[in-house]
Amino acid sequence: MSHESTQESRRRRIEISQLIRLTVICSTLALLAAPMPSSAADIVPEGAEVEELWNEGEFTEGVAVAPDATIYFSDIPEVNKGRILKFDPATGQTTVFCADSGKSNGLMFDREGRLIAACGANVGHQALCEFMPDGSSKAIVGKFVGKVFNSPNDIVILPNGRIYFTDPRYVGDEPIELDHMSVFLYVPSTKELSRASHGITKPNGIVSSPDGRTLYVSENNNGGDFGGQEQQSRRQLLACTILKDSTLGAPRVLVDFGDKGGIDGMTVDQKGHIYAAVREPSRPGIVVFDPEGKEVAYIKTDVLPSNCCFGRGDEASTLYITAGGGLYRIPLILPGFHPATAEIE
Repeated sequence: MSHESTQESRRRRIEISQLIRLTVICSTLALLAAPMPSSAADIVPEGAEVEELWNEGEFTEGVAVAPDATIYFSDIPEVNKGRILKFDPATGQTTVFCADSGKSNGLMFDREGRLIAACGANVGHQALCEFMPDGSSKAIVGKFVGKVFNSPNDIVILPNGRIYFTDPRYVGDEPIELDHMSVFLYVPSTKELSRASHGITKPNGIVSSPDGRTLYVSENNNGGDFGGQEQQSRRQLLACTILKDSTLGAPRVLVDFGDKGGIDGMTVDQKGHIYAAVREPSRPGIVVFDPEGKEVAYIKTDVLPSNCCFGRGDEASTLYITAGGGLYRIPLILPGFHPATAEIE
């Protein structure tokens, strides 16, 4: 073969290789830009049912998945300090992980596999806490500007390790020291604590979008007195932009529930849908919203739900739900998104 023929052959191979790479890139971009599923059939498989896994609690909350795919959740009884339970999908068994959780509520595992909890009032820890593998706990932070938190409720941990948590007060006779109920930001690497929100009167559930740019917060204000201040009832799903300094932009209302029951806990899938535990007696269940607040699916529960999260591994598309005094699950179509262990950009 002549030198010119060899060069021509090499040029053609390069062109073909570039064409293949371009095709792969275009296919990937097309997948990423694919429209978000817009109907219940795209979210919930036909015939899928909510399965009861355990129902021996008083008020279950804070469901979270561990790195090994086991499921942890809080049980918050009225008269004692609460407990954390552990469900093993491989065996179907539920066991007590911590018999005295200090009224743990929202739970989440961080990138290193540590279990972080928002522990409330009513003889609880009133602090952001870490739970050790043996079930013991230690407070991470319990005060803001020298004043004890109201009742930490729910948390979300971002890929960079930063922790947002909500601090409303629903129950408990402990003195109220703060004059606001807010979203707080805790930075483990520097131990800095700051108030992240303004304009949210009583934040409850909290979760981040898959792109890390938005924090969804459930404003679940049931009205009444707070430290001598009369609160107005307000139940909304809010979206707050996460700014470069990790503070939150002004809340934007995605859904206003009016005089109906609002959202407790939430999670998201990898496409960005928001799965919200809506505590409306006439329509209890998990309502799935798109990022603009449009309802796209509804999963009925027989009792009022409190929180939800997706599993891992073979159960990446399985939604676990705490409701009433139990733990439930349902197989769905899209896999869940876990912010604490997501890829860091």
